[in-house]
Amino acid sequence: MRADQSRPAGGLREERKARTRRTIREHALRLFLDGGYDETTVEQIAAAAGVSHMTFFRYFPTKEAVVEDDDYDPLIAELVRARPAAEAPMTALHRAVRAGLDTVLTADRDAVYARTRLVVTHPALRARQWRNAATTESLLARALADREGSPVDLRLRVVAAAATAALITALTAWVDNDGADDLRTLVDEAFTTLGS
Repeated sequence: MRADQSRPAGGLREERKARTRRTIREHALRLFLDGGYDETTVEQIAAAAGVSHMTFFRYFPTKEAVVEDDDYDPLIAELVRARPAAEAPMTALHRAVRAGLDTVLTADRDAVYARTRLVVTHPALRARQWRNAATTESLLARALADREGSPVDLRLRVVAAAATAALITALTAWVDNDGADDLRTLVDEAFTTLGS
């Protein structure tokens, strides 16, 4: 039996979809950085990734979504839910973010940096970051509440908002220094400032 026959069909399909999404994003980020975000078209991205423009839209509803869609927030939320219930909320967030960064930076450091650099340096994308931050805050507050078995309350919203701000500030400092610093260290410093 071949190795791929032992996997369920849905697993292979999901792997192919994830690979296609990753390929589109990698080519888009390269084109954005080489030729400029505004100047790069969906057609150019699709051609570079070897897909049709319709396939592009199956994975990303807009060009902005290539940069804005955050595949990492759900990972962090799951890591938060897995933290011990007795742990202070900010500590749980800090440790979950740190564990998520260890995973993500090992696999996709260059893509994470490129995406972050685009958001930080492109005015329109940076302005939209606030909307995305609100979504992240809600997701993290919900994960904290799930971990505690309690409803989302003001306390958890404030903790999630502060953690999101700390993370955004660390990411911005990372880009400001051209990625020379270790992002994990910057995140640790940011959360230490918050008292976690």
